[in-house]
Amino acid sequence: MNVTKADIVDLIATGTGLTKVETEAVVDGFIQTVIASMKDGKNIEIRGFGSFKVKKRKGRIARNPRTGAQVKVDDHYVPLFKVSKELKHSVNENLLKIIG
Repeated sequence: MNVTKADIVDLIATGTGLTKVETEAVVDGFIQTVIASMKDGKNIEIRGFGSFKVKKRKGRIARNPRTGAQVKVDDHYVPLFKVSKELKHSVNENLLKIIG
């Protein structure tokens, strides 16, 4: 089962008493702030949750799996998310209880 942005908005609105419109504006603002910061090359750390980072990947020669032809891949940046130890531990413990 996946949780969508609409589900997150519903859960936050129910828990805080804010309207769904207000909550959606806050969630959208958070997402846009993360995106804008990463576009500027900044890292974001949310203690107890994780960190968003931008990493540079070096260029290389790759192969097209369909044709086998060599393809040059230039240097590029990729966004990464690293889960905090606390969140990783919490998820593991909870799922072990539920699933076994």
